Amino acid sequence: MADKIRRVVVTGMGALTPIGLTVEEFWNGLINGKSGCATITSFDTSRLDTKFACELKGFDVTKFMDRKSARRLDKYAQYAASAAMQAVSDSHLNPESLSDDEKSRIGVIFGSGIGGIETFYNQSVINHTEGPQRISPFFIPMLIPDIASGFISIHYGFRGPNYCIVSACATANNNMIDGFMLIKNGFADVIITGGSEAAINEISLGGFNASKALSTRNDEPETASRPFDATRDGFVMGEGGGALVLEELHHALNRGAKIYAEVIGMGLSADAYHITAPHPEGTGAILAMEMAVKDAGIKKDEVDYINMHGTSTQLGDIAETKAIKKVFGDHAYNMNVSSTKSMTGHLLGAAGAVEAIASILAIKNDLVPPTINFVNPDPECDLNYTFNKPQTRNVNIAMSNAFGFGGHNTSVIFKKYAE
Repeated sequence: MADKIRRVVVTGMGALTPIGLTVEEFWNGLINGKSGCATITSFDTSRLDTKFACELKGFDVTKFMDRKSARRLDKYAQYAASAAMQAVSDSHLNPESLSDDEKSRIGVIFGSGIGGIETFYNQSVINHTEGPQRISPFFIPMLIPDIASGFISIHYGFRGPNYCIVSACATANNNMIDGFMLIKNGFADVIITGGSEAAINEISLGGFNASKALSTRNDEPETASRPFDATRDGFVMGEGGGALVLEELHHALNRGAKIYAEVIGMGLSADAYHITAPHPEGTGAILAMEMAVKDAGIKKDEVDYINMHGTSTQLGDIAETKAIKKVFGDHAYNMNVSSTKSMTGHLLGAAGAVEAIASILAIKNDLVPPTINFVNPDPECDLNYTFNKPQTRNVNIAMSNAFGFGGHNTSVIFKKYAE
């Protein structure tokens, strides 16, 4: 459908994270090295091996919607809608002033790695204790992971492409990548995109504990997420949402929108190796990063910063480090890399979105957010991980990586906007 080169820019952002409930609060938390991890307060953890997580603190859904609407949405969809509303407001895109034709060119592509698992758990208990007649009539729409994109579309009347992609912890990146491609190829002018997750509950943590994926550092939870540290013992669960407004450049310029950054490249691949473990040599991550660099049309030594997937697992941190060294060679040691999961925990299906926002703000502010909680060197992790304090440097181009169970690998590249 595209008859000319269509550039894609970011004109709005929204964030609900364990270290801040707005983009500004999130960024301040990052550059100040704030840990969002603490002992869980939302439910009884006495039966669990892991008793901590990065929960949202102080979130009030009624700031974004009425109680009736909120009761019909699982928390993951509440987070998605709230982050999207922040992003749309930030973009100064005014739905009330748009014609039907204009709304048909605006889409919503928004995902969740797990979807309404708390709803599923609660309604399963009701089914078991009270019978199927007591199941909520909203059970199915609250459960399924596409309802967030549907709700956002209905709320604004946006009638363009509307769906979600589910690829575990690569979910948000996959949704952003589809939004980027749809705009670039002329199928839409604006896409509201991102990811959300609300999986901090007994059954989720119990499942991850069973697979030995979570840290069990219950005596000092605030330092439990410690990517690249030799004593790391698993990831830390997080929750929240991130949203971006992607827009065709001329559409943005014509309405006088502010531009945070340009999206210039994307990469996708599969490990084809194991359902949960990454390939030990990072072969799939290599393919995704190589594709993203080629798609962006840049030289590898132009990448200044990589927001790594960096989950604080023994295998994952080493595999991604190896992949970066394989792709970038000597330049791997000249750029900054970091894992903001050291502060937010792992937001699963929302991770790529909030980390894209971190990458874009690193570009905007020429400041690299740190990897906190580093104490003990790991000889297999030898890059500049921006340990413990932010670093000032020119960030013209940043890459954001997100990988997921199932061997899904994604990389997105952002660039400082220039006419």
